[in-house]
Amino acid sequence: MKHLLLLRHAKSAWDKSSLADIDRPLAARGREAAPRIGRELAARGWLPDTVLVSPAQRTRETWKLLATELSGHPAPIFIDDLYLAPAGRILATLRQSPKKTDTLLMIGHNPGIEDLARRLASDGSDPAALARLHEKFPTAALAHFEFAGAWTDLDFGHARLMHFLQPKDLD
Repeated sequence: MKHLLLLRHAKSAWDKSSLADIDRPLAARGREAAPRIGRELAARGWLPDTVLVSPAQRTRETWKLLATELSGHPAPIFIDDLYLAPAGRILATLRQSPKKTDTLLMIGHNPGIEDLARRLASDGSDPAALARLHEKFPTAALAHFEFAGAWTDLDFGHARLMHFLQPKDLD
């Protein structure tokens, strides 16, 4: 069984209008939320073998803060095509993941990550998690999917959404 963890970057700062979008850092709320998500991943044993990250400053910072809570975490792979990518491009990137990867964490942006999560979810998904996903995919939210088969076979409607977590849900 493969596990896919889709994480929207933590809350970013908007206080410097001179910065390019890709260079926006995390806000204080984001710097608090990212480690909480990391602790939750560790507590649940959802430890990624592979980590794919958009090159944006806010996704890099999200990973750095989250990773401090994981022991023996892999080195992230920064992929330019994940920056503000639509669902189809993210899916194409995920399909190229190493065969040996059992648990993959991808840190990206809305609207692409939310659209991908909604479209991946199969009929066998957890109803409560699916309902929460359809309400909103806020910053630092995490969708946990399971699917059988190879990464090359991952497709829309073929993964079970098992959990949908938001930082406000965590102690």
